Amino acid sequence: MNFEYAGLTDPGLLRENNEDSVAFESSQGVAVLADGMGGYNAGEIASAMAVTFVKAELSRWLEEAASQCTVSDIRHAMEACVTNANLSIYNAANANPQFSGMGTTIVVGVFDSSRVMLAHVGDSRCYLWRNAELTQLTRDHSLLQEQIEAGLLTPEQAKVASHKNLVTRALGVEEGVTVDIMEHTPMLGDVYVMCSDGLSDMVDDEDLARVLSAKNSLPEQAQALVRAANEAGGRDNISVILIGAKAESGTQGFFSRILRRA
Repeated sequence: MNFEYAGLTDPGLLRENNEDSVAFESSQGVAVLADGMGGYNAGEIASAMAVTFVKAELSRWLEEAASQCTVSDIRHAMEACVTNANLSIYNAANANPQFSGMGTTIVVGVFDSSRVMLAHVGDSRCYLWRNAELTQLTRDHSLLQEQIEAGLLTPEQAKVASHKNLVTRALGVEEGVTVDIMEHTPMLGDVYVMCSDGLSDMVDDEDLARVLSAKNSLPEQAQALVRAANEAGGRDNISVILIGAKAESGTQGFFSRILRRA
């Protein structure tokens, strides 16, 4: 199989500027989404720095190291790219008073017919749509998620909580950052949904599934998801990247070529 990509970002209905950033490099199977925060335009700068840095560095590394790296190497490369982006944002925030306090969430994917690898920090998410079922693959790094897991809030209470956007991890806030990395085995027909909380807060799982079940192209589905978030109020910037495992391919995938070396 191979992968098709579609990305879209929208300011929403209430924000004057868009602090989200999205990018993908289909030739290396890299997709990156970030949701910035802090100060006038500073969140926009933080998310753009994160997406630009991680996409460029990870794509370059994959291209140069493809013939001699292992799956473990890929994990380390993803972690290194995200932690280096964190340090760059942190240093920029400390060197420029107008950027003080800026930060960003991030979710990164490396997609191949044999493996999907995801890295994330914060509450931007990646879902999997498979066999008409929607599954959240990433775990939010947020106060709300910690309270749910501790039994202090029910999922129903969490939907109307006033502090749902308080993250416990973000890039640029501290000199170091912990990155969660996971592996997943893709199947033909899968659609991976990377999104900012401007989408996941406004569109519930049932409506996400309704859009993804429609027999539309990935760009049309991305547009439909953004439209649904705006129709629900559009209170935040809205970003989504859809990655679909669409077609058989006779070309051996990147991970397939290196798995025997892992």
